[in-house]
Amino acid sequence: MGTAGGAALRLPGLHGYAVEFSPYWPGRVACAAAQYYGIAGCGTLAVLEQNEAGIALLKSFDWNDGLFDVTWSENNEHVLITSSGDGSLQIWDTAKAKGPLQVYKEHTQEAYSVDWSQTRGEQLVVSGSWDQTAKLWDPAVGKSLCTFRGHEGVIYSTIWSPHIPGCFASASGDQTVRIWDMKAPRVKLVIPAHQAEILSCDWCKYDENLLVTGAVDCSLKGWDLRNIRQPLFVLLGHTYAIRRVKFSPFHATLLASCSYDFTVRFWDFSKPNPLLETVEHHTEFTCGLDLSLHNRGQVVDCAWDELVKIYTPSCLAVPV
Repeated sequence: MGTAGGAALRLPGLHGYAVEFSPYWPGRVACAAAQYYGIAGCGTLAVLEQNEAGIALLKSFDWNDGLFDVTWSENNEHVLITSSGDGSLQIWDTAKAKGPLQVYKEHTQEAYSVDWSQTRGEQLVVSGSWDQTAKLWDPAVGKSLCTFRGHEGVIYSTIWSPHIPGCFASASGDQTVRIWDMKAPRVKLVIPAHQAEILSCDWCKYDENLLVTGAVDCSLKGWDLRNIRQPLFVLLGHTYAIRRVKFSPFHATLLASCSYDFTVRFWDFSKPNPLLETVEHHTEFTCGLDLSLHNRGQVVDCAWDELVKIYTPSCLAVPV
């Protein structure tokens, strides 16, 4: 157990839901946050930058409902998309004084997840909602291209495959993860991954068939999409629901998770004792988590204690 060094910034009155490092600028981070724990009030997109002195607030944009997720554009370093409690997606441009540039309002309940595709040759966004649907968007087009139906509970997470163009995963309160191909509105694969609500999923950056899920049952499970009868691994240690899970961009078997138990945990599923480190530096639900593509070992997280933290845990400070 331990606290990690690094830098912190308080966002007064805002409870952090999601953070993501910029794919363009090392040390630049976006945070989606909400007032009153997301139950009521407004939302804020905060764009932050780490410098020698700590973390500085570069820009902030307000929205009239809580913001639950954020994703950076993969083709314009100034553009971001957020998803909101009113069911809408907002496109923001940090080079502009005000925003948003556009608002897409189709989901009929909270839009809890948004992700910009990372495979080359396509500029597509997927969103997931408590209305039990996922939607496909081209940011240049004012309406969704396709709606994906099949989940029987709210969708908490929608994540593009980093390997397979047009393929994404969705995690749901119906206790399943589903794999979709944007060319076919019907589901490609249904994984009954947990006997609990699944709040998060992520793809391995080094194996196109490997997916990890994190759930309210406090467990992380790894899945080989070619054989879903049983998980490839199960990681136990969190004591409350797992809110978000992320695979390392630099190491095939390393991942990080954050939880309502206030901790961030780092794991290597290839090791007999997979839990590498537990970081305890928040005093509320820890909801947002990302690993830097630029600075190996650097992590950003955010929690309902109003804090965003950028740090390198000791287990990642040495080459794994």
